[in-house]
Amino acid sequence: MDFDFALLLVVLTGVTGVIWAIDRLLFAKRRERIALAANDVPHEPIIVEYARSFFPVILLVLGFRSFIAEPFKIPSGSMMPTLLVGDFILVNKFAYGLRLPVLNSKIVSFGEPQRGDVIVFRYPKDPSKAYIKRVIGLPGDEITYHNKTVQVNGQEIAQSDEGIYAGSGDEGHKMSGAKLKIEHLPGVDHQILQIPNIDSHKEGPWTVPQGHYFAMGDNRDNSEDSRFWGFVPEENLIGKAFIIWMNWDQGIDFKRIGTLINRG
Repeated sequence: MDFDFALLLVVLTGVTGVIWAIDRLLFAKRRERIALAANDVPHEPIIVEYARSFFPVILLVLGFRSFIAEPFKIPSGSMMPTLLVGDFILVNKFAYGLRLPVLNSKIVSFGEPQRGDVIVFRYPKDPSKAYIKRVIGLPGDEITYHNKTVQVNGQEIAQSDEGIYAGSGDEGHKMSGAKLKIEHLPGVDHQILQIPNIDSHKEGPWTVPQGHYFAMGDNRDNSEDSRFWGFVPEENLIGKAFIIWMNWDQGIDFKRIGTLINRG
Protein backbone atom coordinates (compact mmCIF):
# COMPACT_ATOMS: atom_id res chain seq x y z
CA MET A 1 0.00 0.00 0.00
CA ASP A 2 1.30 3.47 -0.91
CA PHE A 3 2.20 5.85 1.91
CA ASP A 4 -0.65 8.33 2.56
CA PHE A 5 1.17 11.63 3.11
CA ALA A 6 -2.10 13.60 3.17
CA LEU A 7 -3.38 11.50 6.06
CA LEU A 8 -0.11 12.03 7.94
CA LEU A 9 -0.40 15.80 7.49
CA VAL A 10 -4.01 15.80 8.71
CA VAL A 11 -3.07 13.75 11.79
CA LEU A 12 -0.05 15.93 12.60
CA THR A 13 -2.10 19.10 12.15
CA GLY A 14 -4.79 17.77 14.45
CA VAL A 15 -2.40 16.52 17.14
CA THR A 16 -0.24 19.66 17.28
CA GLY A 17 -3.31 21.91 17.14
CA VAL A 18 -5.09 20.05 19.96
CA ILE A 19 -1.99 20.06 22.19
CA TRP A 20 -1.47 23.79 21.66
CA ALA A 21 -5.19 24.59 22.20
CA ILE A 22 -5.51 22.51 25.39
CA ASP A 23 -2.42 24.13 26.85
CA ARG A 24 -3.67 27.64 26.08
CA LEU A 25 -7.11 26.93 27.52
CA LEU A 26 -6.20 24.90 30.62
CA PHE A 27 -2.56 25.23 31.62
CA ALA A 28 -0.87 28.37 30.25
CA LYS A 29 -2.47 30.90 32.60
CA ARG A 30 -1.87 28.72 35.65
CA ARG A 31 1.78 28.33 34.62
CA GLU A 32 2.08 32.12 34.27
CA ARG A 33 0.58 32.73 37.75
CA ILE A 34 2.93 30.26 39.38
CA ALA A 35 5.94 31.78 37.62
CA LEU A 36 4.86 35.31 38.56
CA ALA A 37 4.47 34.35 42.23
CA ALA A 38 7.96 32.87 42.20
CA ASN A 39 9.36 35.92 40.34
CA ASP A 40 10.33 33.61 37.52
CA VAL A 41 9.74 33.26 33.79
CA PRO A 42 7.06 30.70 32.74
CA HIS A 43 8.47 27.72 30.84
CA GLU A 44 6.39 25.72 28.36
CA PRO A 45 6.66 21.93 28.41
CA ILE A 46 8.79 20.80 25.50
CA ILE A 47 5.84 19.03 23.83
CA VAL A 48 3.80 22.25 23.92
CA GLU A 49 6.71 24.26 22.54
CA TYR A 50 7.09 21.86 19.62
CA ALA A 51 3.32 21.81 18.99
CA ARG A 52 3.11 25.62 18.99
CA SER A 53 6.08 25.87 16.61
CA PHE A 54 5.08 23.16 14.16
CA PHE A 55 1.29 23.61 14.02
CA PRO A 56 1.20 26.68 11.73
CA VAL A 57 3.91 25.23 9.47
CA ILE A 58 2.14 21.88 9.05
CA LEU A 59 -1.20 23.63 8.57
CA LEU A 60 0.30 25.79 5.83
CA VAL A 61 1.80 22.75 4.07
CA LEU A 62 -1.50 20.87 4.36
CA GLY A 63 -3.47 23.79 2.94
CA PHE A 64 -1.06 24.37 0.06
CA ARG A 65 -0.85 20.69 -0.85
CA SER A 66 -4.60 20.09 -0.53
CA PHE A 67 -5.99 23.18 -2.25
CA ILE A 68 -3.28 24.83 -4.37
CA ALA A 69 -0.57 22.52 -5.77
CA GLU A 70 0.86 19.08 -5.10
CA PRO A 71 4.18 17.67 -6.33
CA PHE A 72 4.46 14.32 -8.11
CA LYS A 73 7.34 12.40 -9.67
CA ILE A 74 6.91 10.66 -13.04
CA PRO A 75 7.79 6.96 -12.48
CA SER A 76 7.23 5.50 -15.96
CA GLY A 77 7.49 6.30 -19.65
CA SER A 78 3.77 6.13 -20.48
CA MET A 79 3.54 9.89 -21.09
CA MET A 80 6.69 10.20 -23.22
CA PRO A 81 7.68 12.40 -24.96
CA THR A 82 5.63 14.99 -23.01
CA LEU A 83 6.83 13.73 -19.63
CA LEU A 84 9.99 11.75 -18.96
CA VAL A 85 10.98 9.39 -16.17
CA GLY A 86 12.56 11.57 -13.51
CA ASP A 87 10.39 14.63 -14.16
CA PHE A 88 9.07 16.28 -11.02
CA ILE A 89 5.80 18.06 -11.73
CA LEU A 90 3.33 20.30 -9.94
CA VAL A 91 -0.39 19.61 -10.15
CA ASN A 92 -3.00 22.36 -9.91
CA LYS A 93 -5.34 21.15 -7.16
CA PHE A 94 -8.10 23.71 -7.75
CA ALA A 95 -8.41 23.42 -11.56
CA TYR A 96 -11.40 21.09 -11.25
CA GLY A 97 -12.64 22.13 -7.79
CA LEU A 98 -11.54 21.96 -4.17
CA ARG A 99 -11.58 18.61 -2.37
CA LEU A 100 -11.15 17.78 1.28
CA PRO A 101 -7.86 16.02 2.04
CA VAL A 102 -8.07 12.26 2.74
CA LEU A 103 -11.86 12.18 2.16
CA ASN A 104 -11.41 13.52 -1.40
CA SER A 105 -14.97 14.85 -1.42
CA LYS A 106 -15.52 17.97 -3.53
CA ILE A 107 -16.59 21.08 -1.62
CA VAL A 108 -16.29 23.70 -4.39
CA SER A 109 -16.48 23.17 -8.17
CA PHE A 110 -14.46 25.44 -10.48
CA GLY A 111 -14.40 23.61 -13.80
CA GLU A 112 -14.15 20.31 -15.62
CA PRO A 113 -11.37 18.57 -17.56
CA GLN A 114 -11.11 19.55 -21.21
CA ARG A 115 -9.98 17.38 -24.09
CA GLY A 116 -6.18 17.41 -24.16
CA ASP A 117 -5.68 18.18 -20.46
CA VAL A 118 -2.93 16.20 -18.73
CA ILE A 119 -4.56 15.01 -15.52
CA VAL A 120 -3.45 13.23 -12.36
CA PHE A 121 -6.01 10.90 -10.84
CA ARG A 122 -6.40 8.00 -8.47
CA TYR A 123 -6.18 4.75 -10.43
CA PRO A 124 -9.73 3.31 -10.51
CA LYS A 125 -8.57 -0.26 -9.79
CA ASP A 126 -6.33 0.81 -6.89
CA PRO A 127 -7.10 4.34 -5.59
CA SER A 128 -3.93 4.33 -3.47
CA LYS A 129 -1.96 4.81 -6.72
CA ALA A 130 -1.77 8.07 -8.67
CA TYR A 131 -1.78 7.89 -12.49
CA ILE A 132 -1.12 10.60 -15.06
CA LYS A 133 -2.63 10.54 -18.57
CA ARG A 134 -4.14 12.85 -21.18
CA VAL A 135 -7.90 13.37 -21.49
CA ILE A 136 -9.09 12.11 -24.88
CA GLY A 137 -12.79 11.46 -24.30
CA LEU A 138 -15.34 13.57 -22.42
CA PRO A 139 -18.66 12.36 -20.98
CA GLY A 140 -20.91 11.16 -23.80
CA ASP A 141 -18.11 10.78 -26.38
CA GLU A 142 -17.62 7.65 -28.45
CA ILE A 143 -13.92 6.81 -28.79
CA THR A 144 -12.27 4.38 -31.17
CA TYR A 145 -8.58 3.67 -31.73
CA HIS A 146 -7.68 2.07 -35.04
CA ASN A 147 -4.37 1.94 -36.92
CA LYS A 148 -2.80 4.04 -34.15
CA THR A 149 -5.29 6.85 -34.77
CA VAL A 150 -7.92 8.21 -32.38
CA GLN A 151 -11.46 8.87 -33.53
CA VAL A 152 -13.82 10.99 -31.42
CA ASN A 153 -17.51 10.72 -32.29
CA GLY A 154 -16.61 9.41 -35.73
CA GLN A 155 -14.11 12.19 -36.48
CA GLU A 156 -10.51 11.12 -37.00
CA ILE A 157 -7.97 13.17 -35.02
CA ALA A 158 -5.32 14.35 -37.46
CA GLN A 159 -1.63 13.58 -36.96
CA SER A 160 1.51 15.00 -38.56
CA ASP A 161 4.93 13.35 -38.75
CA GLU A 162 7.84 14.75 -36.74
CA GLY A 163 10.46 12.17 -37.68
CA ILE A 164 12.14 9.59 -35.45
CA TYR A 165 12.38 9.97 -31.68
CA ALA A 166 15.84 10.09 -30.07
CA GLY A 167 15.44 9.52 -26.34
CA SER A 168 17.72 10.32 -23.42
CA GLY A 169 18.12 8.63 -20.05
CA ASP A 170 17.59 4.96 -19.27
CA GLU A 171 13.89 4.86 -20.19
CA GLY A 172 14.24 7.35 -23.04
CA HIS A 173 16.87 5.29 -24.84
CA LYS A 174 14.44 2.36 -24.91
CA MET A 175 12.05 4.45 -27.01
CA SER A 176 14.68 5.71 -29.45
CA GLY A 177 13.62 4.81 -32.99
CA ALA A 178 9.90 5.23 -32.30
CA LYS A 179 7.85 7.45 -34.60
CA LEU A 180 7.38 10.97 -33.24
CA LYS A 181 4.12 12.61 -34.27
CA ILE A 182 1.95 15.60 -33.44
CA GLU A 183 -1.65 14.77 -32.57
CA HIS A 184 -4.02 17.65 -33.30
CA LEU A 185 -6.71 17.39 -30.64
CA PRO A 186 -9.22 20.26 -30.81
CA GLY A 187 -7.46 23.20 -29.19
CA VAL A 188 -4.35 21.21 -28.19
CA ASP A 189 -1.47 20.03 -30.36
CA HIS A 190 0.80 17.60 -28.54
CA GLN A 191 3.49 15.03 -29.29
CA ILE A 192 2.92 11.29 -29.20
CA LEU A 193 5.12 8.24 -29.76
CA GLN A 194 4.24 5.20 -31.86
CA ILE A 195 6.22 1.96 -32.06
CA PRO A 196 6.25 0.45 -35.56
CA ASN A 197 5.05 -3.14 -36.06
CA ILE A 198 2.95 -3.19 -32.87
CA ASP A 199 -0.77 -3.64 -33.51
CA SER A 200 -3.49 -1.77 -31.63
CA HIS A 201 -5.13 -4.69 -29.82
CA LYS A 202 -7.60 -2.48 -27.94
CA GLU A 203 -9.58 -0.52 -30.53
CA GLY A 204 -13.01 0.08 -28.99
CA PRO A 205 -15.46 1.54 -29.50
CA TRP A 206 -15.89 2.97 -26.01
CA THR A 207 -18.76 5.25 -24.98
CA VAL A 208 -17.74 7.49 -22.10
CA PRO A 209 -20.35 7.48 -19.30
CA GLN A 210 -21.51 10.69 -17.65
CA GLY A 211 -19.19 11.74 -14.85
CA HIS A 212 -16.25 9.86 -16.40
CA TYR A 213 -13.32 10.51 -18.75
CA PHE A 214 -11.34 8.48 -21.28
CA ALA A 215 -7.60 8.96 -20.78
CA MET A 216 -4.58 7.79 -22.77
CA GLY A 217 -0.83 8.03 -22.45
CA ASP A 218 1.12 9.94 -25.09
CA ASN A 219 3.41 6.90 -25.48
CA ARG A 220 0.61 5.13 -27.28
CA ASP A 221 2.10 1.64 -27.56
CA ASN A 222 3.57 1.64 -24.08
CA SER A 223 0.76 2.91 -21.87
CA GLU A 224 -1.73 1.12 -19.66
CA ASP A 225 -4.70 3.45 -19.89
CA SER A 226 -8.47 3.63 -20.48
CA ARG A 227 -8.15 1.22 -23.40
CA PHE A 228 -7.28 -1.49 -20.86
CA TRP A 229 -8.90 -0.64 -17.52
CA GLY A 230 -11.80 1.65 -18.36
CA PHE A 231 -12.82 5.19 -17.54
CA VAL A 232 -11.65 7.74 -14.97
CA PRO A 233 -14.48 8.68 -12.56
CA GLU A 234 -14.77 12.39 -11.81
CA GLU A 235 -14.40 11.71 -8.08
CA ASN A 236 -10.95 10.20 -8.74
CA LEU A 237 -9.51 13.42 -10.15
CA ILE A 238 -6.58 14.91 -8.25
CA GLY A 239 -5.78 17.85 -10.49
CA LYS A 240 -4.29 19.23 -13.69
CA ALA A 241 -0.55 18.90 -14.30
CA PHE A 242 0.90 22.28 -15.24
CA ILE A 243 4.69 22.54 -14.91
CA ILE A 244 7.92 20.53 -14.62
CA TRP A 245 9.89 22.01 -11.74
CA MET A 246 12.78 19.51 -11.74
CA ASN A 247 14.17 16.57 -13.67
CA TRP A 248 16.56 14.01 -12.27
CA ASP A 249 17.41 10.91 -14.26
CA GLN A 250 21.16 10.63 -14.71
CA GLY A 251 21.68 14.09 -13.27
CA ILE A 252 19.71 17.34 -13.49
CA ASP A 253 18.33 18.25 -16.91
CA PHE A 254 18.15 22.04 -16.63
CA LYS A 255 16.44 22.37 -20.02
CA ARG A 256 13.28 20.74 -18.66
CA ILE A 257 12.95 22.91 -15.57
CA GLY A 258 10.05 25.32 -15.97
CA THR A 259 8.51 23.46 -18.92
CA LEU A 260 4.74 23.98 -19.13
CA ILE A 261 2.76 20.76 -19.53
CA ASN A 262 -0.74 21.83 -20.58
CA ARG A 263 -0.58 24.18 -23.54
CA GLY A 264 -3.44 24.85 -25.89
